Amino acid sequence: MYSIYLDKVLLPIAPKSIKIGFSSQNKTLNLINHGEINMLKDPGLLDIEFDAMLPNTKYPFSIYKDGFESADKFIDKINKLKTDKKPFQFIVTRTRPDGTPLFNTNIKVSLEEYEINEDAEEGFDVILSIKLKQYKPFGTKKIKIEKSKDEDNKQEAKVEEKREADESKIMIGSDVIVNGRLHRDSYGKGPGQTRTNYKGKINLINEKGSHPYHVTTPEGSHLGWVTKDSVKGV
Repeated sequence: MYSIYLDKVLLPIAPKSIKIGFSSQNKTLNLINHGEINMLKDPGLLDIEFDAMLPNTKYPFSIYKDGFESADKFIDKINKLKTDKKPFQFIVTRTRPDGTPLFNTNIKVSLEEYEINEDAEEGFDVILSIKLKQYKPFGTKKIKIEKSKDEDNKQEAKVEEKREADESKIMIGSDVIVNGRLHRDSYGKGPGQTRTNYKGKINLINEKGSHPYHVTTPEGSHLGWVTKDSVKGV
């Protein structure tokens, strides 16, 4: 079973499919006598797209946190995510039919576009088409100009760091140093190989698991889940 959250909004019916695009920032240059070369850069921001049904009828398979809500209530909440101009969490939880948890997706995103589609084939239900983009916090600098007490009345500039988020915070896409044992899932099952001072990347996070970070190689090949203490941002 899949549960989809946009911030704290649980979609009543999970989308049939979710498309996550991994973009590249690589650049191609032409050098004299060396021909064309490819300059490899860090991966670009993730793009997420899906269509979700917002029912105006309570179906047996629909899920609600606090009882049935009509489609217009969800549309109001989605519109607020757009007008607030703030990033929010996009969360996908996955469980087997027997209740066994699988890996989860938890990404900070911005709402880029959304469309509301009504079709006679869907009856009174509404189809919501959503486009999200991964959001990464960034730092800013505030410059304060102070007058000098010297007779020359010179000015000196002081730079104060102002951070939107802690640089050491581990998130999807972070480069990390791994010192610990890899596991098959985020709950510590299936212990495997141990990595020491290994430089990898984080591609999945399950904050509810005892081993919340999923590590890949720099090229994106899957390795396994590790504890929070096993990774350090670089």
